[in-house]
Amino acid sequence: MVALSGLQIVLAIACGGVVGFTLGLIGGGGSILAVPLLLYVVGIHNAHIVIGTTALAVAVNAWINLIPHWRHGHVRWKPAILFAIPGAIGAVVGSIFGKMLDGKALLFLFALLILVIAVRTLIQARSGNGKPAASDAATAFRWGRVLATGGGTGLLSGFFGIGGGFLIVPGLMFAAGMEMIDAIGSSLVSVGLFGVTTAASYAASGLVAWNVFLLYVLGGIAGGFFGTLVSSKLGGRKSLLQTIFGSILVLVALYMLYDNISILIH
Repeated sequence: MVALSGLQIVLAIACGGVVGFTLGLIGGGGSILAVPLLLYVVGIHNAHIVIGTTALAVAVNAWINLIPHWRHGHVRWKPAILFAIPGAIGAVVGSIFGKMLDGKALLFLFALLILVIAVRTLIQARSGNGKPAASDAATAFRWGRVLATGGGTGLLSGFFGIGGGFLIVPGLMFAAGMEMIDAIGSSLVSVGLFGVTTAASYAASGLVAWNVFLLYVLGGIAGGFFGTLVSSKLGGRKSLLQTIFGSILVLVALYMLYDNISILIH
């Protein structure tokens, strides 16, 4: 439990709303903002507590969002589960290594990851649809490929304490031959499981702020509702939204690199 002021409570709900709104608006990437928002806006300066807490919040929001995808028939359960199980094991291993690393070093590496995601987002926006080539989606289902890709993705997800949807969606398309819409829905199974296993590892070390987690989820549910609503209104302007989001990620990453550069100097 982390002691919060009245202002921090409001900010935690608002930041959870921003994460949920972004997920609903452009269909992904919002969870990558969860860590810097909690760190720099809410003002919780223990990097490991921030990562453990956001991992759990992202997991719960992912499973909530899984329900409508399931109802619309966009979840392929067999490959989703085969991908998620080795990924969950990888997430536990990744979280162990993440906890061993100095907080500033972990945040510095996290900032580099955000830059990679930002560049990918901007490239997708420029292409106009953000979808991989059709040949990627046509890849035949292979058990070994699904298990290996799931394990590797989970390892990165656990190390950085993120949902990893930006890796899981193309991973499912590559390994299981899914169409984009099915990969998005099916990815939420892994996002939730990776987050829960990562958070469990952090919670065992006392590194989850349960009160902050509840506030984040509360804001995320409301934000996701409004983000989905706005997304349906804007329709074909997704490329513009991705460009704006990618640009914001670049600024966030550069600030985090600046704030944690001392790890390379000392």
